[in-house]
Amino acid sequence: MAFEVIGNDITISMAAEAGQLQLNAFEPIIAHSLFESLAHLTAACDTLRTRCVVGITANVARMRATVDHSIGLVTALNPYIGYDAATNLAADALNSGADIASLVLDRGLLTASELETILQPDNLTRPRRNPAEGG
Repeated sequence: MAFEVIGNDITISMAAEAGQLQLNAFEPIIAHSLFESLAHLTAACDTLRTRCVVGITANVARMRATVDHSIGLVTALNPYIGYDAATNLAADALNSGADIASLVLDRGLLTASELETILQPDNLTRPRRNPAEGG
């Protein structure tokens, strides 16, 4: 399907180039190739949806574990604990395999409630002002 769509694209390009202004004698092949490609792409999208996408469910526990062990969380903590502490946390998490939240609590950098608030998905996915700037 992909090769045929690519071939149709080449056909359309060549036919458009070969035409004479508004008197393009190649318009029928342009239209045919375009509509054929649209039909193929529609069928491919439908097939992908029904055979690959429908029925997929998230493994919530695995996703939570991946987020909890992501070193990228230090980015969200940076405004609260400072760049140096965040950098040290990232390095230690990478070396030890420990999750960021455990290291923060072990070091007493934030309380459990502060950490929970900062690392809530809603807080991580919405823009906000830097707390150090009063926001």
